[in-house]
Amino acid sequence: MRVVAIDGPAGSGKSTVARRVAAALGLAYLDTGAMYRSVAYAVLRDGVDPTDAEAVAALAPRVQIEVGDRVIVDGVDVTEAIRGPEVTTSVSAVAANPAVRAEMVKRQRAWAETHGGGVAEGRDIGSVVFPTAELKVYLTASEQERARRRADEMGQPAYEQVAADIARRDQVDSTRAASPMMVADDALVIDTTGRTIDDIVEEVLSKL
Repeated sequence: MRVVAIDGPAGSGKSTVARRVAAALGLAYLDTGAMYRSVAYAVLRDGVDPTDAEAVAALAPRVQIEVGDRVIVDGVDVTEAIRGPEVTTSVSAVAANPAVRAEMVKRQRAWAETHGGGVAEGRDIGSVVFPTAELKVYLTASEQERARRRADEMGQPAYEQVAADIARRDQVDSTRAASPMMVADDALVIDTTGRTIDDIVEEVLSKL
């Protein structure tokens, strides 16, 4: 399988870059973050406390998730709902659950098998999910740049709140016991601050 792994924190540009790289290579694209958001959505939908590790772990294997142009959870289109503030606030706790991560990693690897490879983006793709990927990329950017991008995407003028949310997410994702966000030893690290998407995509493709 031909797999390209793209990791990085929120607002680093990984989703946009991964989509463009996948299109250029004719490969399928997988947003693994949407999978964890889908579980968080199901947790909230069912009235489960996101910090109740046992209840969340029991729910995760039962959630049917389809991730593509639209995100479908148990037959319902949740593409917009999983980007809402409630899910965004809860997803770090859900994603830190070892049982949830084990279930999602299993599904992500199955997805690659089904598609004959692909470009997958997330926070542990190169370090855990696909450690033998053809290319591992870790995108980063300054906190200010990442907060500005997210605020623009969300149409929110409250930059300070977005910046605080990103800092909190970085802390949780990088310190969790299960599959923490980290740079794989052999990853290509790219600082996207002040750079165009075209420039970054060209650099990634040049390494293949």
